Amino acid sequence: MRAVVNTRYGSPDVLEIRQVPKPEPGAGETAMNASEQIDELIAGLTDWRGKMLANLRRIIREADPEIVEEWKWMGSPVFSDHGIVCVANAFKDKVKLTFYEGARLPDPNKLFNNGLEGKKWRTIDLYEDNEVNESSLKVLVRAGVDFNRAKAKPAAKK
Repeated sequence: MRAVVNTRYGSPDVLEIRQVPKPEPGAGETAMNASEQIDELIAGLTDWRGKMLANLRRIIREADPEIVEEWKWMGSPVFSDHGIVCVANAFKDKVKLTFYEGARLPDPNKLFNNGLEGKKWRTIDLYEDNEVNESSLKVLVRAGVDFNRAKAKPAAKK
């Protein structure tokens, strides 16, 4: 399954995430991995949202070079390290970066601007003219990774 940018109204204003069967790989071909699917999503967003998603992805990967890119929920880029750290989504008027354990993470620079009442998730909603505070976002990503690693069960000794 993959994301589809709906251009039926003449511009990619509406991001439509729906199930679209991927063709079976032919001889010598392989199915797209999550990173390739994220590349495809970004390439399909030809406006500011694609640039914003690409920038967020770069920052996340710089913050944690061991982060794993996943493709979940029929079209959401997910970044994980010992569990989900954050999920990125493009909407008509914003790009949303949702931190899975955001309620438990320190946010001294007040990047979270939505979902502040929730018990688990916290989000950063970014609009067209917003600037990303890269250093603060990297700190937040590392805090999410550290939280996940701390709650991960140590491997059993053999």
